[in-house]
Parts: sequence; structure tokens; C-alpha cells
Amino acid sequence: MFSIFFIFKVKNNNMKIDGIDKKIIRSLVKDARTPILSIAREVGISGAAIHQRLRKLEKSKLIAGYHMKINQSSIGYTTTSFVGIHLEPTAVLSSIIKRLKEIPEVVESHYTTGNYSVFVKILNKNNQDLMRVLETKIQQINGVSKIETFVSLQQQIDRQIHI
Repeated sequence: MFSIFFIFKVKNNNMKIDGIDKKIIRSLVKDARTPILSIAREVGISGAAIHQRLRKLEKSKLIAGYHMKINQSSIGYTTTSFVGIHLEPTAVLSSIIKRLKEIPEVVESHYTTGNYSVFVKILNKNNQDLMRVLETKIQQINGVSKIETFVSLQQQIDRQIHI
């Protein structure tokens, strides 16, 4: 009998992950609140060994963090949209991003190739709230020349990359 191990190299690091690391990661991606001892029983090693492996994965930056996910519609945020932002030729990206960070409804920002310089995801309570944010906040940023808005009708995929 023999075992096959899948080895991944973590970017800018020589750390390798094995099948046990992958089982730990998959368990925590499925539910980050899974007790360490439950994972240990499933994997067949001690809780202390799980802790050591997690610290190693965190130190290597393969694990970026542990996050709680809020159901946005349960607190009244029912409109999700994406806004493509065109910048004026003289605009300074860092100052645009600084201003976008001041808008609480902006939950993601990406510097992109293609039609838009910046692409953001924003959450709003409704369409009127979306319009208010676009008109009084995003369009008022110096250096923004034009925006295009896409309203999400339904999110169909929300997942982490599979390891």
C-alpha cells in the first residue's frame, strides 16, 4: 500500500502543504468555527498538532485570516451593485482609493485592466440608497470622470478557491 501526497508551494515561500494540511483547510473553509478537536478526530492527529499546522499555515500567509460573514439582507442591505469607475487622465489613484475607503457602502475595490480603472462592489439598502451613494459620494470624488453601474439581481456563487 502507498500514499499519494499533493504538494503545493506557497508563493514566495518554500513551505509545502500535505494531505493533512488540505483536510484542515477544507474543514475550516467549510465552517471556520469547527472545533480544533473535531478536526483532530477527523484527521487522526492530536489537537496540538492541528494548532501547530495552523500556525505554520498562518505564518506562511496561506491562511489570510478567519472571518465572520454577515447576512447583509437580514440587516436591510438588499441591493448589491458593481460600479466601473473611469478616471480623468490626471487623477491620482491613491487619492481616489482613499476617498472610496471613506464610503461605508463600498465593500470591495479593484484596480483593473480593461474599460475601468477601478471596479467597486457596493451594498445598499435599496435602489434609492444606491442612487444617493452614486450621486452624492462616488461621482463627487475629484478625478472620477464617469461611472457605470451594474445591479446584481442574485448572487449564485460565493466560495473560496478549492485546495
